[in-house]
Amino acid sequence: MLDWQDIQIFLEVARSERLTDAARRLGLDHSTLSRRTRRFEQALNTQLFERSTHGYHLTEAGQQLLAHAEEMARHAFEAGESLTDKNHQISGQIRLGVTEGFGTWVIAPLLSSFCERHPGVTLDLLALPRVVNLSRHEADLAITVERPVSPGLVISRLCDYRLRLYGSEGYLARHGRPQRLAELGKHRLVGYVDDLIFSEQLSYLEPLLDPAVVGHPGPHFAMRSTSVTTQHAACLHGAGLAVLPCFMASASASLVNVLADEVAIDRQFWITARQEQRRLARVRLLWDFLREALETNRAFLMGEAKTMVVPEVGPY
Repeated sequence: MLDWQDIQIFLEVARSERLTDAARRLGLDHSTLSRRTRRFEQALNTQLFERSTHGYHLTEAGQQLLAHAEEMARHAFEAGESLTDKNHQISGQIRLGVTEGFGTWVIAPLLSSFCERHPGVTLDLLALPRVVNLSRHEADLAITVERPVSPGLVISRLCDYRLRLYGSEGYLARHGRPQRLAELGKHRLVGYVDDLIFSEQLSYLEPLLDPAVVGHPGPHFAMRSTSVTTQHAACLHGAGLAVLPCFMASASASLVNVLADEVAIDRQFWITARQEQRRLARVRLLWDFLREALETNRAFLMGEAKTMVVPEVGPY
């Protein structure tokens, strides 16, 4: 007979691939988790993990067990939720993963209304400069800049948004305002660290910096960062010109849109969830709330309106 606690420990280690991360999520200390994992392998007389300095990776036997363990966990989860959902009040935890800039500047303000409408729900907002991994159960829902391709996910296009080129009033007063793309070669820029970009959808500047257009030696990057919020702060304080989402730049009156006729970059956000999570009442509510709230704010996201419309607090 398999012990359900051993299965839960196995799943968490398999998902985290690091014992320290799994121990923290399970509320156990590192040594206890290590002993429990080895004891489980001994009980099965099978090695489930290859251990190295890079973490814990499943063996072929571990991969076989993982499929069964995931199915067991899904049934256990659905059984608990079926009982919880008998209570008409929506309650429980929802973990939403979203890119850092969008999560900070748009999603967090919008969710204040959702929290008021559903006081029994606890929202964990993971606003990160990377993609949240749903297959490792890092979140219930994810908002991404690329359409996910993993199987077993419910995926929907959430909204479009626009980015433009901005500079602070102070920077433009000192260095002049470029009148055409070719003049970018004379300016300082703020952007992403090339080899640390987590999505090709964030490579905004590369198409604008064609040497045939801007000349040599080309523009100088005064500052680069993995964080778009940091880029916004650097641009705001005069470090250089930056491509920023309109929904961020509109909050800063001292940021000036430059080369408006030549630089307008449109991108999309996608919302996704695992199929079993998407069926939960509280997750469906948040999914529908976000779609409606962002559709209402289409003009704001595309840079055609200066302020965001936050939904009124009331029944939903």
